[in-house]
Amino acid sequence: MGYQETEFVMMFNSEKKTRAALSVLAVMLGAAAAPASSFAQEADAPAQAAGAPRLGWYKTCSKQEDNDVCVVQNVVLAGGGQLVTGVGLISVAGKINNKSLQVSVPPARLIPPGIMMQIDGGKGQKIDYLMCMPDRCVAQVQLTDAMIASLKKGTDLVLTSINFRRAPNPIKISLEGFTGAFDGEAVSASKLAESQKSLQDSMQKKADEARKKLEDAQKAAKAQ
Repeated sequence: MGYQETEFVMMFNSEKKTRAALSVLAVMLGAAAAPASSFAQEADAPAQAAGAPRLGWYKTCSKQEDNDVCVVQNVVLAGGGQLVTGVGLISVAGKINNKSLQVSVPPARLIPPGIMMQIDGGKGQKIDYLMCMPDRCVAQVQLTDAMIASLKKGTDLVLTSINFRRAPNPIKISLEGFTGAFDGEAVSASKLAESQKSLQDSMQKKADEARKKLEDAQKAAKAQ
C-alpha cells in the first residue's frame, strides 16, 4: 500500500494569497491512499485505530517558493492504513506569514457542527471546515500562542467530528512527544521515508496476518 502526499491548505483574505498558499503548503501527511467509502467506514469505527501503527508527532520543514513552511503533525490510521484523523500545526514565514491548525477527517461529515477540539476534557473549541474533497474534509483555525501552550501542557487531544449518521466520532490523540516535535529539529527526508516504510511494512504484515486468519477459518469451516 502506497502513501499519498496530502495538502494542508490555508485560506487568506485575497485570492492571490490563497493561490500562493495552495502552492506552498504541500506536505507529507503519511496517510495511505484509499477510496472515499473506505475512509468513511473506518472512521466510524475508532476502536480499529487503537492498535494501528503510528508515527507519532513529528515536524517537517521545506522551502516553498519564497516561504519557509514547517508543519508539526500527527496522523491516526485505521488497522488497514486508512486515514482516521490527521492534525497539523502549520507555520509559514516569508512573503506569506501565517500560522494555522488544520484537522483532516474522512468525508461524509456534517459540515455545520465543524470539528470540536478538546484538550484533557477542557472547554471545547469549534473548528470550522475549510473544504471537503472526495477523500477527506479539512477544518482550519488560526493557531495562537495560547493554543500551543495548552497543547504543550496537555496529555490528550480529542477531535470530534459528526458523521453522516449524525453520530459523534471522537478520536483521541496522545500529546506525548508534541513539545519535543514542536521545539525540536525537523525530521530529515531520509528519516521520514524510513519511518514511513517501517509503518507501511507493519501495516502489510497486519494485512497478511488477517488474510491468513480468514483463510484458516474458511478451511476449518469446509473441513467441518
